Amino acid sequence: MALHRLTSVCIGVPNVAETAAYYEEFGLTRLDDNRFATVDGGEQLRIVHSPQRRVVELGIGVADPDDLGSVDARLAALDVAVAHSPGALAAVDPGTGMQVVITIADPIAQAPAPAIAQNAPGRVDRGTGRAEPIDREKVVRPRKLGHVVLGSTDLEASESFFIQGVGFKVSDTIGGAASFLRCSTDHHNLLVQSAPIPFLHHTSWQVDDVDEIGRGATALLNKDPARHVWGLGRHHIGSNFFWYLKDPAGNFSEYYADMDCIVDDQLWDPEVWNDMRALYSWGPPVPGAFLAPDDLAGLMASSHQQ
Repeated sequence: MALHRLTSVCIGVPNVAETAAYYEEFGLTRLDDNRFATVDGGEQLRIVHSPQRRVVELGIGVADPDDLGSVDARLAALDVAVAHSPGALAAVDPGTGMQVVITIADPIAQAPAPAIAQNAPGRVDRGTGRAEPIDREKVVRPRKLGHVVLGSTDLEASESFFIQGVGFKVSDTIGGAASFLRCSTDHHNLLVQSAPIPFLHHTSWQVDDVDEIGRGATALLNKDPARHVWGLGRHHIGSNFFWYLKDPAGNFSEYYADMDCIVDDQLWDPEVWNDMRALYSWGPPVPGAFLAPDDLAGLMASSHQQ
């Protein structure tokens, strides 16, 4: 695949300082100018001021200039305006209104997470000893930005932009409502879903395992229980464990682990999902605020006034 990673996301919010403090608590490493880094991905989040919360920019990495040229040609074939700069090009998705910047970037190199011995029926892998995760004390640090979920007012246009134009591949779909798209071997790096206005639903950040999800969420909720949105659970599409929390601007942020990987495109058959498996395999009931964020009506009103 010519595309190989998400490089970064830039989020616009009205309360920059408060939101930046949240993502530092979330476990991202603060750099300067409200920029944040993950353990393996380097700088992957920037927070800027905006009258209302939104995604300002999404970064995608390609391997070399030829790959950049291929993206340029495909976008031109769709009559999408492209801005060029050394080693990069930028275009706007008409459905989400988000600027997408494609750059030549190094792939993410990840050291393997330590294997955890787990006891099971008929299998005592730990011998005589306590489980390793219960003694962890270090702050949970996300390894990389995994995916971004966006509302699009023109799902067909967004699908065309990202699939035919940029070069994402389809992993699974929710019939007529959403597409799970990938630019790496992860099951999905982008989910675009039909929505009444363009908006950011959530960003998702990879951690080592389900215990890191639980530890990270617990630390945030101990400081403010109102941050809870949905979790702990496991998705069917992508298979990942999840826990969603809310930042001070109203964006959801997800800790995830154990995502499906598609290392051979020929061995993966995208499916269309129309039942509850489109949302999850197990976990607490889906809260209404997850499907339609509490501030969605306000965002819609602001959008109509512009």
